[in-house]
Amino acid sequence: MQRYFKFKELDTNYRQESVAGLTTFLAMAYILFVNTSVLSAAGMDEGAVFVATGLASAIGCLVMGIWANYPLALAPGMGINAFFAFTVVLGMGIPWETALAGTFMSGVIFFILTLTKVRETIINAIPEQLKLAVGAGIGLFITFLGLQNAGIVVEAAPGTTIVALGDITAPSTLLAFLGIIVTAFFMIRGFQGGIFYAMIITSMVGIIFNLIPLPSGIIAPVPSLEPTFGKLFGHIGDLFTPEMLVVIFTLLFVNFFDAAGTLMAVARQAGLIKDGKLPRAGKALAADSVGTMVGAVLGTSTTTSFVESSAGVAAGGRSGFTSVVTAGLFIVALFFSPLLSVVTPAVTAPALIIVGVLMASALSGIKWDEFENAIPAFFTVIAMPLTYSISTGIALGFVLYPLTMVFKGKYKEIHPVMYILFVIFVAYLGWAV
Repeated sequence: MQRYFKFKELDTNYRQESVAGLTTFLAMAYILFVNTSVLSAAGMDEGAVFVATGLASAIGCLVMGIWANYPLALAPGMGINAFFAFTVVLGMGIPWETALAGTFMSGVIFFILTLTKVRETIINAIPEQLKLAVGAGIGLFITFLGLQNAGIVVEAAPGTTIVALGDITAPSTLLAFLGIIVTAFFMIRGFQGGIFYAMIITSMVGIIFNLIPLPSGIIAPVPSLEPTFGKLFGHIGDLFTPEMLVVIFTLLFVNFFDAAGTLMAVARQAGLIKDGKLPRAGKALAADSVGTMVGAVLGTSTTTSFVESSAGVAAGGRSGFTSVVTAGLFIVALFFSPLLSVVTPAVTAPALIIVGVLMASALSGIKWDEFENAIPAFFTVIAMPLTYSISTGIALGFVLYPLTMVFKGKYKEIHPVMYILFVIFVAYLGWAV
């Protein structure tokens, strides 16, 4: 096993890799509860989503660790789960079974692209400014969701503004404020797994002050996966509509660039990049697509690489054995489903808000002094929370970018693929209206 994972070559050992795997798990364990909360809002069975989240994470980690041999952990992605639940299911009125079918199809396309040179073509076609804007916009979107779940932002009274400040003296809102403060403290002080620890503390305070009921237990049999398992297969035929094609593209786009960016960042931190290139990059990206396909069959949104893997790398993780350890811990976590009852919206809201802060950091990379970049980037970012739709934000950005570049006289710098996407998204926006 040491030879397979190249312990000697990577200067690591079992203890170092195990500690790294545990560190990574603690840094991302919050996804078990937050993803369950987000997807259950779309009408999916809570217990089944919890199990699907854990299994998809475990399988994704195993594929990444054993096949690609990278200390990179996978789980259903934040932001893209909000797109699945609030834009696709609740916003467009698409059944969650059909949305899972779209997720599965995006994984299939991702896998095919990974095996071909089309991958490089697409990566080069999408301008960096739009990639950054999409990430930042999703960050604002899930922060908005978090503020709503916390009761900090509410729907305004008819005839006034659209949204307003909620009752910040309400007990549940005060509990959410406490969660935000505790999470901020852990993040500022550099605690690995700060989001997870803050959720535990917030839940305990809620129980002490009778804001959250005591769980029926700590350990229990794993909930049934039957309510979500394989439900997508009866809806594959529903994918061939304009709205679902845009949904599939959005899922593919976000996962593709999120996975590539996370992979490069974590690999660079671990010192695994050789001569400016990443060995086994195809296998690593393929692991993402396999995780997405498996996760969709199980009953969860897109499974992708987690930047929290950097916590494990910082703890010494260098090989895929780190991901194998993380996978094992996700399996063990499935027996703690009773804890779902204490993870209320007030507990998960701070996680959404802080993750939004992390994603919004992409704003710093946008060239605000170049209006041909700033205008499409700004519309991409601001439209996501204001229209309550990630796909609308992406569509506006992809429509405006070719126009502003042509106005600037930089039409030769626009990749032909962007003109094709321009036509597609113009048609989508016209259809959506």
